[in-house]
Amino acid sequence: MTNEAQTNRYDLHSRRRRFLGLDKDQALKGLFGGNALVSIIVLALITFFLFKEGSGFFGQYRHEIELYRESGLEYVEIMKQESSAFTELNKYLNSIKSEHATLLRDQGIPFSEAKAEMAAYEDFIYDFEDLGYPLREYVLEMNEVAIGARNMFVEAANYREHRENLLELGRVQEAAEVEVLDVDLSMFVGMIREGESDFIAINDKLEAGIRELTSDLPTIGVESLDEKMQRFRQLALMFVDEMDGYETRLAEWSPDEPVGMSTAFTSFVFGKDWVTNSSIQDWYGILPLFTGSLLVASIAMVIAIPLGVGAAIYINQVATPAEQNFIKPYIEFISAIPSVVIGFFGIAVFGEFVRQASGWAIFSGFDMFPISERLTAFTAGCLLALMAIPTIFTLAEDAINNVPKAFKEASLAMGATRLQTTMRIIVPTSLSGIISAVLLGFGRVIGETMVVLLCAGNRIEIPDFTHGLGTFFEPVHTMTGIIAQELGEVVNGSIHYRALFMVGMVLFLLSLLINYLAQKIVLKYQISRG
Repeated sequence: MTNEAQTNRYDLHSRRRRFLGLDKDQALKGLFGGNALVSIIVLALITFFLFKEGSGFFGQYRHEIELYRESGLEYVEIMKQESSAFTELNKYLNSIKSEHATLLRDQGIPFSEAKAEMAAYEDFIYDFEDLGYPLREYVLEMNEVAIGARNMFVEAANYREHRENLLELGRVQEAAEVEVLDVDLSMFVGMIREGESDFIAINDKLEAGIRELTSDLPTIGVESLDEKMQRFRQLALMFVDEMDGYETRLAEWSPDEPVGMSTAFTSFVFGKDWVTNSSIQDWYGILPLFTGSLLVASIAMVIAIPLGVGAAIYINQVATPAEQNFIKPYIEFISAIPSVVIGFFGIAVFGEFVRQASGWAIFSGFDMFPISERLTAFTAGCLLALMAIPTIFTLAEDAINNVPKAFKEASLAMGATRLQTTMRIIVPTSLSGIISAVLLGFGRVIGETMVVLLCAGNRIEIPDFTHGLGTFFEPVHTMTGIIAQELGEVVNGSIHYRALFMVGMVLFLLSLLINYLAQKIVLKYQISRG
C-alpha cells in the first residue's frame, strides 16, 4: 500500500472517530467540563435568585418597624409588658391553687370539703386578680387607638399607590375619584401620650393594692404551698419595684427616634419572635428558628457520629468479608428511604414510642419524664441521625480505605496489635477525611426539611435551656421547616415572602460555610500518606 493510500485511510478513520468535529478525548473532556460549567451556572443562578428575592427585606422591615414606632404601638408595648408581667403573677398564684386542689384530690377528700378548705384563700386570689383590671382595660384601649392609627395610615398609603398607578396608566378621571385621607400619626400618638398621667395613677393604685394584699398572706396549711405563697410575695414586691422602670421608659420614649437599617438587621438576626399575620405587628426574628435547627442537628450528630464512624472503622478494619457484604449495603440503603416516609414513621411509631417509654419506671428518677409531647426536638433529631449515618459512614469508610496498606503492614510488623494499629495509625491518618465526613453529615442534617417539619413539633420559640436535658424533649421549629410551611401561603413580593428568602439565604451561607470548613480541614490536617 502506498504512503498516499495509507494517509487517506488514516484520515478516513479519524473522521469516523470524530463527533461534531471532536475526537473521543475532546468529547470526554467537553462532557465533564460541561458538567462542571452547568454546576457553576446553577450555583450562580441560585445565589442570584436568593439575593434578588431577599435583598429588599431589610428595607421593608425597617419601614415596618418605623411605622410601629410612629403609630405609637411601640409606646403601648411598654405598657403591655407591665400588664403581661402582672398576668404571670396571677398565673403563679393560680398554680398554687391548682396544686392544692390536686393534693386534696389525691388524698381522697370529697369535692365539697376540698372547695371549703380552698375558700379560705380564694378571695385573696380574686382580690389580687381584680387589682390588674384597670391596667388591662387601659392598655387595651390605648392599643386599639394605636392599631387604628396604623391601619388608617396603611390604608391611605394603599389608596395613594392605587391612584399613582392609575395616573401612570393615563386614567386621570378614575385617579381623581380615588379619595386619599391625610393621616397624621403624630395626632394619634399625642392622644395616647395624653393619658400617661392616667397610667401613672393606675400604677400608684396598683402598687398600693399589692403592698396591702401581700402584707397579710393567707395560710394554706401545707408547708410546700405556704413556701410558694412566700415566694409569691417576693415576686409581687419585685414587680412593684419594676413599675417605676416602665414609667421611665414611657417618659423617655420618642416617636421621632430614627430607625436605621441596623435596627432591621439586628431585629432579624437577634429577634426572639417570629410572628406573622398578626393584627398588631409582624416580627421576623430568626433566632428561635436558628436555635431550633441547631438543637435538632446537635441531637442528630451526637447519635450519628459514633454510629457512623464506628461502623466505618469496624467494616474496614475488623469485619469479615461476609459481614462487610451484609452490613455495608444495608447501611447505605437507608439513604434511599424517602424522607417523608421517615417522617411518617416518626409521627406514627417513634414519637409515640418515646412518649410512652418516658413513663416507664426506669425513668422515674428524671424530672423531665414523663413527657407529654410526642413530636419534639429529640424525635426529629433521632430520625435525622438515621439519615446522616449513611453519609458519615460512606465518606469515613472511603477515608479509612485510602490509607496506604504499607502503614498497616509496617505497624503490624513492629508488633502492634490490630486494635493499636487501627486506633493509632489508621484513624489518625484518615482523621481529616473523617472530620470532613462529619461536617458533610452535619450539612445533610441542617438542610433536611420534611422530617423536621413533620416531627419537631413546630413551636416557634427559643428552647428553655434552663431545663437541662429536658430541653431536648421540647417542640421546636427550624429554618427549613418554616420555609416549607409558609412559603406557599405568602403574597409574592410581600415582606413575609422576602423574610422567608432571607432564612433561605442564611441556610445557603451556612451550607457553604460547612463545605468550606470540610475542605480546609482536609487540606490542613491531612497526614502525609507517602
